[in-house]
Formats: sequence, C-alpha cells, structure tokens
Amino acid sequence: MTTLTEAPPAAPAPQTPAKAPRRRGRLTPYWLLLPGILWLLVFFALPMLYQASTSVQTGSLEAGYKVTWHFATYWDALAEYWPQFLTSILYAGLATLFCLLLGYPLAYLIAFRAGRWRNLVLILVIAPFFTSFLIRTLAWKTILADGGPVVGVLNSLHVLDVTSWLGMTEGDRILATPLAVVCGLTYNFLPFMILPLYTSLERIDPRLHEAAGDLYARPATTFRRITFPLSMPGVVSGTLLTFIPASGDYVNAQLLGSTSEKMVGNVIQSQFLTVLDYPTAAALSFILMAAILLMVTFYIRKSGTEDLV
Repeated sequence: MTTLTEAPPAAPAPQTPAKAPRRRGRLTPYWLLLPGILWLLVFFALPMLYQASTSVQTGSLEAGYKVTWHFATYWDALAEYWPQFLTSILYAGLATLFCLLLGYPLAYLIAFRAGRWRNLVLILVIAPFFTSFLIRTLAWKTILADGGPVVGVLNSLHVLDVTSWLGMTEGDRILATPLAVVCGLTYNFLPFMILPLYTSLERIDPRLHEAAGDLYARPATTFRRITFPLSMPGVVSGTLLTFIPASGDYVNAQLLGSTSEKMVGNVIQSQFLTVLDYPTAAALSFILMAAILLMVTFYIRKSGTEDLV
C-alpha cells in the first residue's frame, strides 16, 4: 500500500498591526465646532473687545478718540443715568412677573389639557414671531389709544383709578404711561416664557398626578407639591429669557412711553446715534451687562435648579 504523507500545516498569515485612528478622524469634532467658534469670535468676542476699548477712550468726534484708560467714564455714566437703570429693572421685572402669571396657566393647558389641539395652540403661541417686533409694538398704540375700547372698559370698571393711584397711568389714559410700556414688554416677550414652561411641564409624568389623587391629595396640593417644583427649570429658563432682553429693550419705551419713561436702552441708543458720545454709550452697555450678569447668577443659585447650575 502506498503511504500518503500529510502536507505540513500552512503557516499562519502574519497579522498586520491595527492601524492607529487617523488624525483627521480625531480632529473631526473640532472641525465641526470651528464655524460656531469663528462666528462667536467675529460677531461677539471682537465687538466686545472693541466696545471695552471704546469705553475707556477720551476725545471728540471731530478730533478723534484715543484710548487713555479713563475708567471714570463708568462712574460718571452710572451717576447720571442711574434712574434709567432702575426704571429698566422695574419694567423688566414687572413684565417678567406678568409673563409668568399669564404664561404658566397656558403652558399647563397645552401640556396636560390640549389633547389633539396641542400643536395648533403651539402654532398660535409662536405665530407672533412671524410679524416684525416693531409692527407688533406699533399695534399696541392703536389698542391702547385714548378713546379706544380697552381704555373705555377699564374706565367703566374703575381700574384706571387704581393704576393711577399706583403711578402706572395718568388720569383716563394708558398710552405714554409706564403701564403701556409694561404691557408692550409683556406681550412681546410672552412666547419666551410659554415655550420653556411647556417643555418643562410636558416632561412631568402624568402618573404622578394620578398617584397624588390616589393618596387623596387636593388639586392645589398636587400643584404645590408636585407640578410646580418639577417645572422649576422651565420657570427659571422662562424668567431669564424674558427678563434679560426686556431690561435692554428700547423700542417699547420709545413707542409706548413718554420722555419720562426712558429705559437705559433708550439712553444707550441716544448716546450712540444722536449725542455721538461713544465712550459713555459703551460704558453704559457694560454696566447694564454686568448688572444683569450679577442678578442672573444670584437668581440661578437661589433657585436651586440642577438643570441650570
């Protein structure tokens, strides 16, 4: 018999070392961030540096301005225009409070009671954004005009007597009063309050309300112990999104108020475009930004919301 010899086993193929990830792959996240970083650098950081240098300049428009590190401009601006700062904080605070009182019930309705009409109501909330901010403010001049239906109803209910006693209106008119400015701010920034509140309320599990009912909790107790604490991130976000732009607004005070209802935004606009005192305008801008930053930081820390701290 012929003996068959077995072929020797084939040598294992040499294993190629695993390729190191390409450098380009590691840099991909940074390339994706580059457009946003460049945008912030060009349209935020550089203008901020330019305004900072402008605020410490001295000179005139005819002779030119020169950086002399004149920090006294900040103190002079604050000493002269502190009433406008207080007016801005007061109007923005009142508008934020009214937005919260009006927006929370509507956001609650959309989140828990709207059902199939939810998307339609959300569209109605967002619809004002399709109209110019200026046109919406001008419309309030017609709504609050002397002799209009709003003023007539409030006069018949003697509401204007109370607001006049509070110093928010003058006599039988609303236009060109603090109340008109606050109404304009409230209307224009109300969607900024409703949307964060709705987002926060929608995330609440409805079974928590059912469990509270099974434990014989009253609706008011359920709202106080469950709904409102769980919606605090939305409350904080909405109040910040309303208060911050409202405190620097100047359109509502310009169109709905009088010369005595000027906010700090009106002063900054006037210093930049009319008086042409660029150092004072830049200093006022930085003072307003620093004041808002301090108030926002204090508010967030005191609110104790983990989503924002």
